Amino acid sequence: MQAIVAVDQNWAIGQDGDQLCYLPPDLKRFQRRTTGHPVLLGRKTLATFPGGRPLKNRRNLILSRNPAFAPEGGEVFSALDEALAAAPADTFVIGGESLYRQTLDQCDTVYVTKLHRRFPGADRFFPNLDQAPAWVLAEVEGPYVYGDLAYTYCTYRRREA
Repeated sequence: MQAIVAVDQNWAIGQDGDQLCYLPPDLKRFQRRTTGHPVLLGRKTLATFPGGRPLKNRRNLILSRNPAFAPEGGEVFSALDEALAAAPADTFVIGGESLYRQTLDQCDTVYVTKLHRRFPGADRFFPNLDQAPAWVLAEVEGPYVYGDLAYTYCTYRRREA
């Protein structure tokens, strides 16, 4: 599997149940990378999408403890092992924090958009791959600037054993 995430300089990914910011070029990149692939996400992450609806042109594998939760266009799983059993190898993990932490050891590639800013008050974080011995920075694109926000695309790959 692979993961895709946007982080600030502290590896923060969210605040108060939402993303840190909405960066149109990064949203387009996310769409290009994940379209046609299954995505694995938590219910709270789904709630941040437009209308709280599953993403189009992707198989949405959604983790939720609520047995009554059944969004149209999504497959809901109450347990991570069930979702992983249904997830093909080309699945993208797309959040949130808990799901990233639980599945990172099953990913071989992580696409990280590094926002060149700190977001005070952030309360959700991604593991710092720069400090993780299992990961190596394989590719860097940028920096780019949108409005007053600079960012860089970084691709991390799991080190060979």
